[in-house]
Amino acid sequence: MIRNAKVLISGAGVAGPVLAYWLTRHGFEPTVIERAPAIRRSGGHAVDLWGSAVDVVEQMGILPAIEAARTGNTVASLIRPGKPSVQMQVGDLTTTLTERSVEIPRDDLTWLLNDAVGSDVEYLLGDSIAAMAEDADGIAVSFEHGAPRRFDLVIGADGLHSRVRRLAFGDESHFRHYLGGYIAICSVPNFLGLEGRILNYRDVDRTVVMYPVRQTGDVRAVFMFRSTRELDYDYRDASRHKRLLRAAYATSGWEVPRLLDYVSRSENLYFDSVSQIRMDAYTQGRVALVGDAGYAPGSGVGGGTSLATTAAYILARELAAAAGDHRVAYARYAQALGDVIPKTRAIGPALLTSLVPRSRVEVALGTQVARLLPRLPRRLRQAIPLLPGPATEGLRAMAALPLQDEVPQDS
Repeated sequence: MIRNAKVLISGAGVAGPVLAYWLTRHGFEPTVIERAPAIRRSGGHAVDLWGSAVDVVEQMGILPAIEAARTGNTVASLIRPGKPSVQMQVGDLTTTLTERSVEIPRDDLTWLLNDAVGSDVEYLLGDSIAAMAEDADGIAVSFEHGAPRRFDLVIGADGLHSRVRRLAFGDESHFRHYLGGYIAICSVPNFLGLEGRILNYRDVDRTVVMYPVRQTGDVRAVFMFRSTRELDYDYRDASRHKRLLRAAYATSGWEVPRLLDYVSRSENLYFDSVSQIRMDAYTQGRVALVGDAGYAPGSGVGGGTSLATTAAYILARELAAAAGDHRVAYARYAQALGDVIPKTRAIGPALLTSLVPRSRVEVALGTQVARLLPRLPRRLRQAIPLLPGPATEGLRAMAALPLQDEVPQDS
């Protein structure tokens, strides 16, 4: 018999629906609450599923649909204004980490994950948790709009700025560690006619990436820039985001001025710091955190999608193995991730360094590596580390998190 079967999951992004799917499969009764009024069906920033995360969605039966929705961008071009661009095969960037990977627009992924959950799971869309009060028998939860209810467990799968984490563990400032940069993502028209090709424009302390989204016909423009100090803004203040972005790229060339004009008219700009969440423990009482809410490796750059997918599977597995005893399950969940999470903290800083050069020397060095790599034999290309050793170790550890086909039951 399952104890604590009624589980409230906050967040319908990646970890939330994966957790709901597997909990339902193991006999639990999850409810998913999501602030957005609907699950978006197509678009979003490109994200990667690596290694074990691919195994999870394969076991969910949706890998063919995910592969059909992959971005299809196979060539990366390093832009050199006034000179020929340098071409690289996208596959060369991932084969040193894992043999299984899929790049897919995030909204397509979240739609497919939530669709796999099925109609038997209750969704509370357009609402969020306002307060929680835990006692010996469960958690009383009040909502911003709906009537109060009780649940046995509450899981925060609500991202970097998690409401559940703030309510159960304290203010975000205690756990968020700024890594020294910012990321902005915006949809713009495909004015360069891109098809299957990623463009990368790099300058000192800032970079711009453009890639086509075949599902929507438009392009994602990704801006990433360094800042030695944290900027003063509210992450929900779009007008402030646009001013900060324009200031950071005021002297940039290439197509950047044109992109900034599109950004100024856009209503879909995403802007946030590149930060990690570091916690000594991501469970407390009847509450647990999964994915970016508990251990974001580096918002926008750190492989958080794959980690969230696999970690949600593991949490569901351990709850099932413990027949709903959250104390046992949460301890095993933390133990399963214990060696991996510290390693993933090297990913974000390393990727920020690799993606955003700090000097003209680093710009030139990156160009030389990009020119050399395609000319090498495939075996040699795979042997060349494109990231510092600790970051590569973190990505490999995340991609290799072990899964179990069958859930062992406690005796």
